Amino acid sequence: MTPTTLAIFYAALAGLPTAMQFALAAGAPLGRFTVGGRFPGRLPGPWQALALVQASLLVAMACAMLDRGGVLRLGLPDVAFWVALALTVLTTIANIATPSCPERLLWGPVTLAMSAAAFGLALL
Repeated sequence: MTPTTLAIFYAALAGLPTAMQFALAAGAPLGRFTVGGRFPGRLPGPWQALALVQASLLVAMACAMLDRGGVLRLGLPDVAFWVALALTVLTTIANIATPSCPERLLWGPVTLAMSAAAFGLALL
């Protein structure tokens, strides 16, 4: 795969949890798919605010990948890519280890594919 393809693949996949985080922030009853299923319905107010932070972080991570892949010319320092890769791997581990079965089944494969794309970009 080309760096452009890997970066776009990563960003497209990152759009899925980003959309869910925005939905959670808006009060959607999707809590079973995040934070280990601690809140099965709507997230409490402070957690809704954290969902916005998470969505912003995911967008920033996607931008770092798109910059690395040459899709966007943001001129980000290399460290932005490596931080995004590390956060992606940590997120993958958390999603695979979560006690929430719905979260594990949904986000485990998505973040695993994101990690694979990020590692592909690291090797190119």
